Amino acid sequence: MVSNLTTIKQLFDFAKSCFLQFEDAYDAKVDAQALLSAVLDKPTSFLSTWPEKHLSAEQQTLFLSFVKRREQGEPVAFIVGKQQFWSLDFFVAPCTLIPRPDTETLVEAVLSNNQAVQLSLLDLGTGTGAIALALASEHQTWQVDAVDFSAETVQLARSNAEQLRLTQVDIYQSDWFSNISNSKRFDIIVSNPPYIASDDKHLAQGDVRFEPKSALVADEQGFADIRHIIDKSRDYLTVNGQLYLEHGFEQHQGVQQLFAEYGYGNIKTYNDYGGNPRITIGINTTS
Repeated sequence: MVSNLTTIKQLFDFAKSCFLQFEDAYDAKVDAQALLSAVLDKPTSFLSTWPEKHLSAEQQTLFLSFVKRREQGEPVAFIVGKQQFWSLDFFVAPCTLIPRPDTETLVEAVLSNNQAVQLSLLDLGTGTGAIALALASEHQTWQVDAVDFSAETVQLARSNAEQLRLTQVDIYQSDWFSNISNSKRFDIIVSNPPYIASDDKHLAQGDVRFEPKSALVADEQGFADIRHIIDKSRDYLTVNGQLYLEHGFEQHQGVQQLFAEYGYGNIKTYNDYGGNPRITIGINTTS
């Protein structure tokens, strides 16, 4: 009986057995740990240190509701309301994408190519603010702008900036470049734009079922927003300014062709942690 499960170990084992029906052993363990840690407001190390600790009736009820939501496919990040990215904790919500480890490849690429103390950077479609805030955490003298078309998402990103105490990041609403001053110029522009085709079968699988399609899907078989950003970024980049784009692992050749078509130089693609081509950079050669 579920009502007889009261200790950390008992509830952990129950959740893990539920999750093993639809995910592998490692993910089932991680998900069970994350949900228990959230309910107890303790680090995961607490679970193995105090396996016989009893949860209160309220904690048991909350945990079992979390397990049920996870069984229905809801991402753990949305259930607990946070996700780690670049060793930073971010508030997350269904209004935008959950930050993913592969996007850290973009952060790494920017940092490896830029050591200057003073730089201006723009993050287009910032979502939770993960990319902009991760970069700002590494270079607090950089001036960072971050925009998103969704007012709700802008508020979420601002909350993340506030709790991370990264006050030099200016976060505001803009549909791509629509609300960015024509006089502004940036040394770096970064973006993880929508790049999935509307008929992609993966949209019906996994966590993306719970994420907003507006942050995932683009016309032209996923290339419409990428093309728009590559085109318009030339008006906002400094000479030799850098544009970094995340894209699908099968899109790198198409993205490279678009960079070349719009006159960018030194085009290079970086692989993600799985060895798949994920981030492409181009240098603005126009004045």
